[in-house]
Amino acid sequence: MKFDHFKVLVDSMFMSDDDGNVKQRYQEVDPKMLNPLVLAYIGDAYFHLFVRGKLLGYEQNKVQILHQFSAQIVSAVWQSRAFHGIEDMLTEGEKNVFRRGRNAKSNVPKSASVAEYRASTGFEALLGTLYLNEEHERLYIIADKAFEIISKAMLEHVNTK
Repeated sequence: MKFDHFKVLVDSMFMSDDDGNVKQRYQEVDPKMLNPLVLAYIGDAYFHLFVRGKLLGYEQNKVQILHQFSAQIVSAVWQSRAFHGIEDMLTEGEKNVFRRGRNAKSNVPKSASVAEYRASTGFEALLGTLYLNEEHERLYIIADKAFEIISKAMLEHVNTK
């Protein structure tokens, strides 16, 4: 990133108070008011960390393998599959959050179909909402079930080739 671009980003993000300290623009975060892609951004970060922590139960020495494996698990293709596996356990409110995320306008990468990418965005928006609402127990249940679904599906996928 060029310095001029960095300066524009800093100027648009941070503001100084009267004492020269950086002041927050927002005192509270209401997930209902956030753009669904912002919710997905938070949910993606949470799921990345969750998966990395879970993988330590399987590998503890090879960081490159951990990195590659976690990147695969949190891909749109596998997250979409996980969502379809947990869909029946979601409340109506959680399904509504998913739909908000799924229907958000975003650019779809070539690594996934449009349907897979939209489902993974909805899944991440759901995780982001649960995280920001501090519904940690429910968040863990959903993320853990998603990890279980993905790991079983990966094992089946490899064993059928």
